Amino acid sequence: MNYHARVRAARGLMARRGIDAMVLSVGSDLPYFTGYVAMPLERLTMLVLPVAGTAVLIVPKLEAPRVVEIPDLFDVRPWGETERPVSIIAGLLKDAYRIAIGDQTWSTFLLQLQEQLPSGMFVQASPLTSELRMRKDSDEIEMLRRAGAAADRVVARLARTRFSGRTERELSRQIAEWLIAEGHETVDFAIVGSGPNGASPHHEASDRVIEVGDSVVCDFGGSLGGYWSDTTRMFVVDHPPEGFEEPFRVLRLAQAAAVDAVRPGATAASIDAVARGAIVEAGYGEYFIHRTGHGIGTDVHEHPYIVEGNETVLEPGMTFSIEPGIYLPNRFGMRIEDIVAVTADGVERLNTSPRDLVTVG
Repeated sequence: MNYHARVRAARGLMARRGIDAMVLSVGSDLPYFTGYVAMPLERLTMLVLPVAGTAVLIVPKLEAPRVVEIPDLFDVRPWGETERPVSIIAGLLKDAYRIAIGDQTWSTFLLQLQEQLPSGMFVQASPLTSELRMRKDSDEIEMLRRAGAAADRVVARLARTRFSGRTERELSRQIAEWLIAEGHETVDFAIVGSGPNGASPHHEASDRVIEVGDSVVCDFGGSLGGYWSDTTRMFVVDHPPEGFEEPFRVLRLAQAAAVDAVRPGATAASIDAVARGAIVEAGYGEYFIHRTGHGIGTDVHEHPYIVEGNETVLEPGMTFSIEPGIYLPNRFGMRIEDIVAVTADGVERLNTSPRDLVTVG
C-alpha cells in the first residue's frame, strides 16, 4: 500500500478544509495511513499528523517493537509507564487550532486533550478520512476480490453440507472454521438464522436445532489481508417453508436490479431506491427494515452507505454491499448480499457464488 500517497492526499484535504492537524488512535484510520494496528488498550496510541511538518506516532514503549517504521512517513515516539502521553500529544499540538480527531478515540483521551488545549477546536476526522477511504485503488480492490472469493468458497462448502439436526451455533462455528481454512485471518461474524429466527437480520446463533422445512439465512465475513468479506446466501432444508418462494423471487430480482443500477454518476440513494422500489411494488415494503448496503474495506461497515437520503455520487473504486432483505416476523427471513465495486463503466461483483435458493439436507 502506498502510505506516502495516502498521507499526501490527507494533507491536501486538510489544507482545503482548514484543518491544522489530525490525530488518530484506535480504529481503521490509523492503519490506513501508517500500516500499524493499535491494540485497543488503556495505554494511548495516537498518530499526530500536522498539515505540514513531521508526523509522529506516539506509542507505549512496550508496544513500540510492533511498529514497522516507514522512512519519511512518521517518527515514532515511545512513552514510558511514568509519562503522560496526552501531555506529549498536547505539546505537539500547541500551535494547532482546528484539530480533527478520530471517531473511535476513547472519550477519556479527548476530554484530557480538550482540558490541556483549551484554545483548540476539535472536529470529527471521519469527513476527511471517509472521503479518502471511500475510493479504493487497484490493490485494495484486489484484496477485497480475494476476500470475496474466499467467502464464496465457504458458500460452496455450505451447499454440500447437512444442516438438519445441527444447531445454529454448531453451523456458525463450522462457517467460522471454513473462513479461516479458506484464507481469512479473522472472523467477525457468522450469522445463522433458521426458521423464524431468520426474521431477525442480526440474529445471534442459538441452540435451536435446524429442521426439515426450515429456511436458513447464512451471513458471514472476516478479514483477509486487512480487507473484509461479507456475504449472505439462502438455504432451505429439503423444501422451502410455505409462502417462501414468492417473496424470495421478488428479493432475487430486487437484488439483481440494484446491482445492475450501479454505475459512476448514480447516487447511493438511487441504488437503495431500486432495491426498495421492487420490494415495495410487490407488497413486501414494510418487511424490508434496513438500508440496502454499506461500504466495505478496512472496516466491514464504512462509507458510502447505500440508503435513502445519501446523495453521495458513486465513483470508480467505491466498494459496498448490495443486500436487500425481507423479514416476516415469526415465519422466516431472507437476504441476498454481494460486495460490488464501481468500475469506470459500471459494476463488478466481488462475490460470484450462485444467488439462487440452495436446497440442503
